[in-house]
Amino acid sequence: MILDIVTLFPDMFRGPLDDSIVGRSREAGRCEIRLHNLRDWARDKHRKVDDDAFGDGAGMVLKPEPLFACIEDLRREGPARVILLSPQGPLLTQGRCRQLAASDERLILVCGRYKGLDERFIEACVDEELSIGDYVLSGGELAAMVLVDGIVRLLPQALNTPESAESDSLEDGLLDAPQYTRPAEFRGLQVPEILLSGHHGRIAEWRQQQRVERTRRKRPDLYRAWTKENQ
Repeated sequence: MILDIVTLFPDMFRGPLDDSIVGRSREAGRCEIRLHNLRDWARDKHRKVDDDAFGDGAGMVLKPEPLFACIEDLRREGPARVILLSPQGPLLTQGRCRQLAASDERLILVCGRYKGLDERFIEACVDEELSIGDYVLSGGELAAMVLVDGIVRLLPQALNTPESAESDSLEDGLLDAPQYTRPAEFRGLQVPEILLSGHHGRIAEWRQQQRVERTRRKRPDLYRAWTKENQ
């Protein structure tokens, strides 16, 4: 998979993209992530990429010229899906991450800044907007990191034990069951006896019950949707 990230602050990505699952996947050649500084497409000597909003609006707006030029240059390398990280997009879900990970599409992630982007660029060049939550960040960089991590960990062989992703929270609409490890007793707190029984069928049944109950208690919105789909 190839992911191109367009940003005004490429240095923000150095740590998150170099470590853990994403870093190992890059080193192993499972994905290629390329950072592009939008200022490289600015036309003036000051590398200016923003300007005042028309209509006396407060805040600066990213100009269309560098945005169009950047995407047009990147698309000359081949087809790509352009995703704008934006609070105006639908919420990112585990299902959407899985779809993107399974796709053969090259992705271009555009990180907004300031008051926003010139709407003409969104209308002409953006294929999809995605949000990571109903709140506002200083820019789209953190949201892009979340999306990259969510996609890359689902690529083939990205995880040492791929089966673990299949039981993650939200994979089938439910939260994960509680997890325990050694020691079996710690400060008077015991691991549930069923997990020490060795009865794999009963353990699987217990875990599923825990997932349903935990989702009902912690995320009633997810529980209602799961119940509706499984009636």
